[in-house]
Amino acid sequence: MPHFEWRSPEAYSKLQNADRTGLAWECLRRNPEYQEQYRSLANTSGGAPAEFREKWGLSFRG
Repeated sequence: MPHFEWRSPEAYSKLQNADRTGLAWECLRRNPEYQEQYRSLANTSGGAPAEFREKWGLSFRG
């Protein structure tokens, strides 16, 4: 996951017109626990397990 400088005003410019999904994603990706679990999945194949998706409220569209 790329480093995000949350104190930077430029980092928030894209949130001005964000919908609920976009805003929720921005909050989730800044969560340290989510980041840690995401990193642990980065080296696995087969996608995110159901446990991970359910815990974080994620759904993936094809």
